[in-house]
Amino acid sequence: MGTMESTIRVGQKIPKEVLELARQQVKEARKLPPVDDPECPPASPEALAEFAAMAREIRKNKRKPRVVVAVRLEPEALATYKALGTGYTSIMADILNYVADNPEILSAFEPRA
Repeated sequence: MGTMESTIRVGQKIPKEVLELARQQVKEARKLPPVDDPECPPASPEALAEFAAMAREIRKNKRKPRVVVAVRLEPEALATYKALGTGYTSIMADILNYVADNPEILSAFEPRA
């Protein structure tokens, strides 16, 4: 098994041949025995349970209901987000959530009447 390198731009679909090659390499890797790595010892049952709890929390947070709103944006700003490709509205929501969770950012803006 070798190394595969491919450059994909934001919003660009992954070429089918690259996906197929990756799938084949994963199938081959699954047939190999596990490798002992002294720098990465097996996780304890407690650590695995903690990881599983974190994964459940992440999945639960991703299922938060969202509200549909209409927002007026400048065309240039919208073009910047759309250039990020599929899922750009989720990125916009993440940015808005980040700003809402950091009052020091909001304090830089004066309320409009």
